[in-house]
Amino acid sequence: MGKEKTHINIVVIGHVDSGKSTTTGHLIYKCGGIDKRTIEKFEKEAAEVRHQPAMRLKLRGWT
Repeated sequence: MGKEKTHINIVVIGHVDSGKSTTTGHLIYKCGGIDKRTIEKFEKEAAEVRHQPAMRLKLRGWT
């Protein structure tokens, strides 16, 4: 039979914009939880979003 992976639960606590998601994603990638092909797909999608023009909203005051 194949090698079974142990499941663990991890809690990450930190200040907003402190890199929690980045650090956790990197840890999962390094441990083999996400393959290189999936990471490349995410990077491509992120690059496409960055190059899209920003959405602008026109706000009007109450009259």
